[in-house]
Amino acid sequence: MDLGLRGHVALVLGSSSGIGHACALELAREGARVMLCARDEERLRRAAASLHEAGIEPAYVKTQVADVTQADAIAALPKRAYAAFGKVDILVTNAGGPKAGRFEELTPEDFEASVQLNLMSAIRATRAFIPRMVEQGWGRIVHLTSVSIRQPIDDLTVSNTVRSAFLGFTRSLATEYARHNVLVHNVCPGYTRTERLRHLEEHLSQTRGCTAAEVRAEWETMIPAGRLAAPEEIAGLVAFLCSERASYLTGTTICVDGGLARGIP
Repeated sequence: MDLGLRGHVALVLGSSSGIGHACALELAREGARVMLCARDEERLRRAAASLHEAGIEPAYVKTQVADVTQADAIAALPKRAYAAFGKVDILVTNAGGPKAGRFEELTPEDFEASVQLNLMSAIRATRAFIPRMVEQGWGRIVHLTSVSIRQPIDDLTVSNTVRSAFLGFTRSLATEYARHNVLVHNVCPGYTRTERLRHLEEHLSQTRGCTAAEVRAEWETMIPAGRLAAPEEIAGLVAFLCSERASYLTGTTICVDGGLARGIP
């Protein structure tokens, strides 16, 4: 299936590894030019090299170091992206997971840090790029969030709280900008094989006095599909939502979780 992404330009935040990197690779495979963005320059260099090794032409891949918790860093992204590719049609917002823990283990500062890392980074990036998308009459914005939007997860109180704000934010954007052909979505991964998940395994194994393998087995038992996701499985949906094949979809919140979230939306 041709997704119609050839010639488009995508900026993917948090794309040096994990789901963000998988999204950048999938978009590039569909013909989009991509700018990878993350905090660590060396990890970005390796991420770009892995796209080249996967067959993506070097001219189609650029990198930009930026800390998404810093407003100035996000504000500088459009100028650098436009200088590299002339435009940005697709924005994928993504950032690391907030601090794990139950409420009694957390401080107000932990919640504030997640607001900056997860929510405000997406808001600022959207504000930075959406005016040009409106001008060109074509844009796609996908916020990578978490299944905790739909089903709160034990020991992830901060994530359960802050990420839920994306429901209102995305629905509001979709209503305001659909007439400009700027479409906005939330994609909510469940338990996915990433570095972040390995850290969570370690945290829970220490607090519960068990092994990481036992934590992982518990998750797999909870998931109707009986397994964890691969980052590529989330990336496939992101690419579809950015495509012409999804031109009449906006404002959606879709869980890619193997059936974990049991509630009725």
